[in-house]
Amino acid sequence: MSGGALATTLAVLAGLAGSVQVALMSRLGDRIGVLEALAFSTLVTAVIAALALVVVRHSLSGYAAALHQPWWMLGGGVMGALIVFTITYAGPRIGVAATVGILIAGQLVMGAAIDRWGLFGSDRIPIHWPRLLGIALLAAGAALSLKK
Repeated sequence: MSGGALATTLAVLAGLAGSVQVALMSRLGDRIGVLEALAFSTLVTAVIAALALVVVRHSLSGYAAALHQPWWMLGGGVMGALIVFTITYAGPRIGVAATVGILIAGQLVMGAAIDRWGLFGSDRIPIHWPRLLGIALLAAGAALSLKK
């Protein structure tokens, strides 16, 4: 499997997993509390990542390497915590489909802005009308998913 095919397959799997994550975190947050569910999920993620580093790289030196990068590159962890907190809170209140739709619409809007202006060192990719139309349609669909 080529790198592009593997990346596409992983993106589809992550999309599917993201919806399952909303449902699971919604239930866990209802049972133990939103912050408690966030903390537990973060712990599980940290343990899995540390084990993966040890198994694949035979070292935990990746943690030290990360600390020597520009400060703004470390914001991914903050974004991840915000996402998991939000899906845990929003899922039981507005539903899994609405939470996922709004999350994806927001991701597409920000992704298009990052591509358009080459933010965070990304390549600049122009935004043409079909892309804008797709984002607008998804945003409209996300808004409609809020209707019960």
